[in-house]
Amino acid sequence: MKSVVWTQYLRYRAELRGYDIKLLESIIRHSSERYYDTETGRSIVIGRHLKQVVMMPYEVCDDFVTPITVHPVTRQQMRFRLQTGRFTNE
Repeated sequence: MKSVVWTQYLRYRAELRGYDIKLLESIIRHSSERYYDTETGRSIVIGRHLKQVVMMPYEVCDDFVTPITVHPVTRQQMRFRLQTGRFTNE
């Protein structure tokens, strides 16, 4: 797997929202739920952080994966984005 590069912004957002970077890295590396966001042009990974479902947009460049941000998401929001075509299967 490629190396994960954590930006200061993502570290700030993770701390602000109470997320553990190690759990987020596990989601980036192992989650099988991945989509492409047609609006932003970024890849998206969905995973469970403790009891909360989170979404992380990320970019892949050479040997690095750079998560952009992280925030909670509901399954209803995910279904809606898939139905409207905003998210497509990667």
